[in-house]
Formats: sequence, structure tokens, C-alpha cells
Amino acid sequence: MEGGGYRGLNEVTPPMSAAVPDMLELQYELESKAAKWYATIDIANAFFLIPLAAGCRPQFAFTWRGVQYTWNRLPQGWKHSPTLCHGLIQAALEQGEAPEHLQYIDDIIVWGNSAEEGSEKGKKIIQILLQAGFTIK
Repeated sequence: MEGGGYRGLNEVTPPMSAAVPDMLELQYELESKAAKWYATIDIANAFFLIPLAAGCRPQFAFTWRGVQYTWNRLPQGWKHSPTLCHGLIQAALEQGEAPEHLQYIDDIIVWGNSAEEGSEKGKKIIQILLQAGFTIK
């Protein structure tokens, strides 16, 4: 594929049940918390931290200036990249017993009734993410 667009691959890729929550539902849920303090965490280059299985790499090959390349990491632009990324981060947070939070792909928000409470939750989540191999902005 010239230029790296994934329109053709997206058209033939079977659907996957979406694990990414609806943004409006997240907003309503966050409003219901009525906390005084909020903190956000953004994972740096989250898609590119997720390796592609060697057998999948040819599907993501592209040509640029006459040279063929392929991704070794999960590319942006493929229709299932957000779902896979969200699911892997969610699994890491569940396994690490993260405190209450909301997640939208690679963005996470925590809250508390004091700055200290919000900060402690954020530190715990950052620790879990770093141990799982993610990097934080």
C-alpha cells in the first residue's frame, strides 16, 4: 500500500466487539463522582509500545518512495488499534489492582476529595503502567 493508509485492510478486516467506552458515557460517569480534585495520565506513544506478531506484519506492509516497509508495532490508522490498545492497558490496570479510574484508550483520569487522594491514586496507576512496560508523558 502506498503511503501507509489502511483503508483497504480496514474494509476486509472482520468486526471486533468494541472495548473502547463511549466518550459521552464516560463524561456522565465522571460527573457522577462529584470529586474536588482530578488528575489525568496520558500514556506516551501507546500504540507503538505494543508489538505486532511476526505473522501479522505483512498485512501492515506499505511502500514509501519505492521502498517497502512494515510495522513491528501496532500502527495507528488500523480500525482495531484503539480497541487492542485500550484492552491491553485495561488488562494491565486490572491485574495491578488499580484504584478507581476511568480510561479512554491511552488516557486515564483519577479523582479524589483531596489533592493527596488524587495524587496517591495517580501514583499507583503510574506504577502499574510502568511495571507493565508503558511509558508516561
